[in-house]
Amino acid sequence: MKQKLPLTNYCIALLILCFLPLQESNAQEKSDEKPKPKLDIGGALRFNYNLSSWKPEMKERGGDFGFDLFRLAVQGEYKDLYINAEYRFYSEAFGGNFLKQGWLGYHLNEEQEIQIGLLQVPFGIERYNSHNWFLNLPYYVGLEDDYDMGVRYSYKGDMFEYYAAFFKNGEELTFGNNSAASSSRYSYDIVGKNKEVNQINGKLVYKPNLDGMHKIGLSAQYGGIYNIETQETGDRYALAVHYEFRTEDWFIKAQATKAEFNPENAPGNSRDIIQMGAYGTPYEVATDFEIYNFGVSRLINVDRDFVEKIEIYNDFGYMHKSIDGFAESYMNVFGVLINSGPISTYIDYAAGYNHSWLGGDFDNEFSTGDPGVKWEARFNINVGYYF
Repeated sequence: MKQKLPLTNYCIALLILCFLPLQESNAQEKSDEKPKPKLDIGGALRFNYNLSSWKPEMKERGGDFGFDLFRLAVQGEYKDLYINAEYRFYSEAFGGNFLKQGWLGYHLNEEQEIQIGLLQVPFGIERYNSHNWFLNLPYYVGLEDDYDMGVRYSYKGDMFEYYAAFFKNGEELTFGNNSAASSSRYSYDIVGKNKEVNQINGKLVYKPNLDGMHKIGLSAQYGGIYNIETQETGDRYALAVHYEFRTEDWFIKAQATKAEFNPENAPGNSRDIIQMGAYGTPYEVATDFEIYNFGVSRLINVDRDFVEKIEIYNDFGYMHKSIDGFAESYMNVFGVLINSGPISTYIDYAAGYNHSWLGGDFDNEFSTGDPGVKWEARFNINVGYYF
């Protein structure tokens, strides 16, 4: 004998049958909706105080305090495409206004992406090979946080990272037939009578444990040097081995770098020196050198009303110039970074020996140098509001 279903069961079945077409309709409507572009605009306003040992009148005044920079940062995305750009406004004495970085990217999948535009060169420890506001010696010879015009491919897996890139040239601002590259730029590039052309980069990073505590890397770079006077192209290369250690509160960065430049200069012009420039002013750099740098920092969580975190650090760099008679260069920065929400404050004591930004006449510290020069130091406080 068959049992009759209760009336409530018939009602439930009827509701399900009625709801299914509505569910399918809603799903169809959602699938028809087009994704909308997203755009975020941020930036920073920074001020700087410095007291330099090699400036007697500044010491008499007790240092100087003034405007550092105002910057605008734009990040946007549409489906798997995205944009990243940063424009900086400095005083005319520091190069004026220029694009620091700017690229269009495409996510091939969760591990791979490709970028085109003014990109960070995949060489050495990225984004910075240092912890302080001044960066480290590789930056001052175009080998840390460097940006050039080209195409970059990235793969980031659990144990390995691969990077490959081609850069047509540095930031080109004039597009003239034989015009020199401008020094009004953020990162150091070859300027003057020589220009960077057709550079290739490759980098491999090995992560022996999945938490990213250790990173061991190898970097290689090779490119041309076009001379405006001779219309001939020389070459250049750089190699680096680097290591990073990271925990929740300890950070270590170490790198050894070898670089050599072979410009095709006109007769009478030394091939032991090449001109590099940024922030509106060029200087000389030796064409054959090694750099060894090491940095360590300790992060302390404070979680007080106006201070969230404090990072104490020390970054050291040594530059050996493989040319007879050229004096060596050193750099050491001891300091602390205070994070207060959107406000970040770097307090640094930066000491230099044959360092263009830390004493001397600015022109030849990274080239011939002076073996009789003394160490100079700069006490620096940089306060920035980041939005």
